[in-house]
Amino acid sequence: MEDNPIPRPDPAVPANPLVLPDAPKNTESLASAIVNAAWAKNAYDTRILNVSTLSGFTDVFVILTGRSDRHVGAISSAIEKDLKTRGHLPTGVEGRQAGTWVLLDYGNIVVHVFEKTTREFYDLETLWTDAREITVEEPQWVQDFARMEAEGDPY
Repeated sequence: MEDNPIPRPDPAVPANPLVLPDAPKNTESLASAIVNAAWAKNAYDTRILNVSTLSGFTDVFVILTGRSDRHVGAISSAIEKDLKTRGHLPTGVEGRQAGTWVLLDYGNIVVHVFEKTTREFYDLETLWTDAREITVEEPQWVQDFARMEAEGDPY
C-alpha cells in the first residue's frame, strides 16, 4: 500500500471543459461600446450592418478602418480591452498577426477592423449589400480625422 496515492481524476468530469462566453443580450449597447472604444483610438469610416436576415452565424457587422497595421491592432486591442471590462470575451479573434484585417467575433456581433486598402479590396459593404445599414453618426473629431486621411494630411 502507498502512503500518498496519486489522486485520480473523476471520469465523470471532462479534463478540460470548454466554456464559451454567452452571446451578449443587448446587441445595441454592445455595438455602442464597440464603436466608442474604436473611436477613442481614431477608428473611422464606421458602418454597422444588420445581417440577421442574411446570416446564420451573427446578427450585426461593425466595420471600421485604421490608417495602418499598427493602428488596426491598437483599435482591435482597445475594443477587446473595453469589452472585457464589461464581461464580454470574443469567441474568436482572427488576423492579429497580419494586422490588415482583424476580426473579433462576439457571437451576435462580428467586428471587422480593416486597414484602408484592405477594406477597399474586400468591400464587405458591397458583398453584404442586402443588409440593412444601422445609422451611426461619428463624433466630429472622428469625421475630422477621416477628412485628413482622405486628403493625405499626416496630421
